[in-house]
Amino acid sequence: MNAILALEDGTIFRGESFGASGERCGEVVFNTSMTGYQEILTDPSYKGQIVTMTYPLIGNYGINSEDVESRKPFVEGFVVKEYSRIASNWRAQKTLEEYLKENNILGIEGIDTRALTLHIREAGAMKAVLSTEDLDEKSLVQKARDSQGLIGIDLVKEVSSDKIYVWSKIKTKGHKVVVLDCGVKYNILRKLLENRCEVVVMPAETGASEILKMKPDGLLLSNGPGDPEAVKYVIETTRALIGKLPIFGICLGHQMLGLALGGRTYKLKFGHHGANHPVKDLKTGKVSITVQNHGFCVDIDSLNKKEIEITHINLNDQTLEGMRHKKLLIFSVQFHPEASAGPHDAEYLFGEFIKMMKKYA
Repeated sequence: MNAILALEDGTIFRGESFGASGERCGEVVFNTSMTGYQEILTDPSYKGQIVTMTYPLIGNYGINSEDVESRKPFVEGFVVKEYSRIASNWRAQKTLEEYLKENNILGIEGIDTRALTLHIREAGAMKAVLSTEDLDEKSLVQKARDSQGLIGIDLVKEVSSDKIYVWSKIKTKGHKVVVLDCGVKYNILRKLLENRCEVVVMPAETGASEILKMKPDGLLLSNGPGDPEAVKYVIETTRALIGKLPIFGICLGHQMLGLALGGRTYKLKFGHHGANHPVKDLKTGKVSITVQNHGFCVDIDSLNKKEIEITHINLNDQTLEGMRHKKLLIFSVQFHPEASAGPHDAEYLFGEFIKMMKKYA
């Protein structure tokens, strides 16, 4: 079946569909990871986005039930150079196409993903439409221009859990962590469990008083999709909890913590999406290769340097990747220390969170 990817600036890519049929709108971005397409598909941070894989062959090791990062895929569409119809791996339970069809996700293959990636790098991430139904180019371009995009849109409410649940209970004494679910990846929860934490996941709209009633040893603000400034209720909750317990922010959680501390955020030209982003720890001088997925960033110059210490910097574009409060037990990073999939260089940050909770105790 024919498919078209139409960008709001009038650029058209024609290919063949795989997965579900239909039509979806979203911001088109590129991901530079060579593996981990299943984790990318199920990362809630991609809600509202059409993801292009720069690695040319995707689908060759299939899909399994263990590597998912959330309850279902959240991408609006999936763009690849070549889809592998053969899934060859001892863990594979189904093909990528079967998985996309089951979850009503559109895929397109056979387009020049290098050309698309270069275009996004030059022009920036932009609104787009992926369709197998409407094949009229002018019509699709207009639909892309008319779509809502990401700025000012609260996508967290579409991916967050609607109820409180306990991810893990531990037999030996550890730390009780509340995770505010803005679209949390499961591997964040797994890493907390590995560090002997009892993990309670609470919906994003949970208020500060309800969180404190759980008597946690620490709060983790999770990753999630979209514009952090649109999620005002989480910013207000975070602001109310500052100074009352240790806080660790990851990705969107980092951005909302920055806003709660009086900073500003802005939209990056084409975002950071992939598993090969170099980040420097300014305290140790060590460089970690990190997993990243975000389109917004905290403005370094907007932070109060008397209170906030800059801890990590992106070596590609010098943007903010980490910060710490100089007096309170608060720190956050823009990248994903839990990886999945990707390098594990930054896993040590979960240990830093444990040390912080021990100090608080």
